[in-house]
Amino acid sequence: MARARTTSDAFNAVAEPRRRQILLYLAHDERQVGEIVTAIGLDQPSVSKHLGVLRRVNLVRVRRNGRHRLYRTNAAAIQPLHQWTETFERYWQHQLNRVKERAEAQMTPKPPAK
Repeated sequence: MARARTTSDAFNAVAEPRRRQILLYLAHDERQVGEIVTAIGLDQPSVSKHLGVLRRVNLVRVRRNGRHRLYRTNAAAIQPLHQWTETFERYWQHQLNRVKERAEAQMTPKPPAK
């Protein structure tokens, strides 16, 4: 089965680790491409390419401020990703709780043998 194009939906777009880095960097404030380049450590053409993919799937918005373009995450478009991962978050939380319970049970002092 052929792999879906990275521009087909948000899930395929965020499969690329550098795009996730960009989304995390933009999560708190809007930034210019140059700031993203410096923070992420990629060259400008690569950052622009990744931003283009993120824009096409609506995960990033751009605003013009004079000659500058400012990018920011589109939280509403990220919500479906979050909702999907919540299923697995609940699973892992359950697993972590089981590990915690086992560790605590092993740390409980055992009564001395008679």
